[in-house]
Amino acid sequence: MILVVDSGSTKTDWIALTDDGKSLFQTQTLGLNPQVLSQEILRERIVNNFELYKHRKDVKALYFYGAGCGTERPRVLMRSVFDEIFTKATDIVLKEDTFAALYATATEGEKSIVCILGTGSNCSYFDGEKIIQKVVSLGYVVMDDASGNYFGRQLIRDYKFGKIPAALAQKFESEYDLSSENIKNHLYKNPNPNTYLATFARFIIENKDEEYCQGVIKEGLSVFVEHQIVLQFPDAKDIPIHFVGSIGFYLQAELKEVLNSFGLTAGKILKRPIDGLVAHHKEHILAK
Repeated sequence: MILVVDSGSTKTDWIALTDDGKSLFQTQTLGLNPQVLSQEILRERIVNNFELYKHRKDVKALYFYGAGCGTERPRVLMRSVFDEIFTKATDIVLKEDTFAALYATATEGEKSIVCILGTGSNCSYFDGEKIIQKVVSLGYVVMDDASGNYFGRQLIRDYKFGKIPAALAQKFESEYDLSSENIKNHLYKNPNPNTYLATFARFIIENKDEEYCQGVIKEGLSVFVEHQIVLQFPDAKDIPIHFVGSIGFYLQAELKEVLNSFGLTAGKILKRPIDGLVAHHKEHILAK
């Protein structure tokens, strides 16, 4: 059995395949970001899944693409968790989630820019053969523009500073616990503060026709496009720009409008990369 895994900070998609590429089962767990979660929590989230625990000794190879796996230390942590659970796996490959987005959207031999707009955000250049990461993300505290946690942070700040229109603020209050104590507990005492912030993005998506929400959305997307795409890549106007993630997917009308304002062209916009990721493995790994 082979496991192909796409993991963000909020959720993780798992697909089990036979050696000839047939799907055995699909399942989902909470996100597995080794930058913000302990080894104990990472392990718990996997073994608490019935399908994964049941088949843990049947796994011969595991291909994991995850948020937070862009540097060596979190990859080592994630590898130790997998070694403990999937004891029969002789081949474990760990890469950052940028590669999942690349495999799901880009065409081999063609230049493109590949972006992630989900709980977090990122942007990479594909020269047709290899991926180029010019700016290493520093995570949700100082980067992640236009991500779920970015919009959540903006909403909370604007609410506390009284910048949200009264009727919309009242609606916001009715749907979330916005007490200072609750917010601070989630941000400073509980795991996954980035995922907590991203839960508020649902509100801005569901109310995106409101003038206030449109302003926050356009501002966030504009900052992302200017910093991550325009300033990084001189030929950005000449190649397609692909997006993967729930924020890009649900705000694609606004995203395309912002891209057009910069003279850029949207390519594929996918909510999840897992289907394209599986197709890539069938063609390039299992077929060999």
